[in-house]
Amino acid sequence: MTLKTLVTSLSILAALLVTLALITDALASRRAAAVEAAFPPLGQIITVNGHKVHALTRGSGPDLILIHGASGNLRDLLPLIDLLALRYRVTAFDRPGLGWSDSIPEGTSLRAQALHLSAASSQLGLTDPILVGQSYGGSVALAWALYAPLKPRALVLVSSPSLPWPGALDPWYRLTNTWFGRAIAIPLASAFIPESYVDNTITGIFRPDAAPSDYLSYIGAGLSLRREALLTNTAQVNGLRAQIVTQSALYTSLTLPIELIHGDADTIVPLTIHSGPVSTILPNAHLTVLPGTGHMPHHAHPDVILTAIDTAAKRAALR
Repeated sequence: MTLKTLVTSLSILAALLVTLALITDALASRRAAAVEAAFPPLGQIITVNGHKVHALTRGSGPDLILIHGASGNLRDLLPLIDLLALRYRVTAFDRPGLGWSDSIPEGTSLRAQALHLSAASSQLGLTDPILVGQSYGGSVALAWALYAPLKPRALVLVSSPSLPWPGALDPWYRLTNTWFGRAIAIPLASAFIPESYVDNTITGIFRPDAAPSDYLSYIGAGLSLRREALLTNTAQVNGLRAQIVTQSALYTSLTLPIELIHGDADTIVPLTIHSGPVSTILPNAHLTVLPGTGHMPHHAHPDVILTAIDTAAKRAALR
């Protein structure tokens, strides 16, 4: 190959890559705009330390704060909010960088997220809250109880990672923990992931339970496919284990009432690695195991979650 031919070939390749990048950016931007129009904020947007936080508050009674899991937003908790608002003042947040909340510095840190949401809660006038965390949100709730100035009166942790786990994360997270994954794979995923992939992912998250038939109509799954949300979510998940190692050493100091709810068929956050053993470490914990239930018991068995919250409130002398 002559030098001229090589230069021509490289120029063509560069032009193709630039064209692909422009197409990817345009498609990702178009998809983001469409999903934002279809799933606008449901609550109020407040500013905390210069960053927007999306908070939805309903009902009256003792303060109850809901924290959603990875790859999600507060919409995942809407059915629970409607039930709880009958006897609590319920506030659900979009965690930093997800839904309609801005990213924050050190946004992959459980402690930083907890401090940020604690500050938002104080700004909203919330007092003596019970914290309910689902999946990754439960890890944030544990960090909140350990580090935040607004101390919770009780915790309710649903399918929550709480202890270090063996092995590696799945290939998608390992990929996005590389430069190539962040710079190339995430923009491509944001632009080109088909709806069938989203459907299959939701099925896998709920398995062996069925997802609610109307789940896609209100969850706004595309909000999590925006580039910044994908970057935030994958970075948070990739950084989770190291932070769990650090904070789990402090669990014996948590003497507040803690209710743990976990399905024994959860393959995403296994009971035998997390809520099972941590229930023997936390000084004041009570574990409810749901036979044959997967990772989303707040949808599969909302009555059990409500009972656990009421129990936590009673144990904390809030009801």
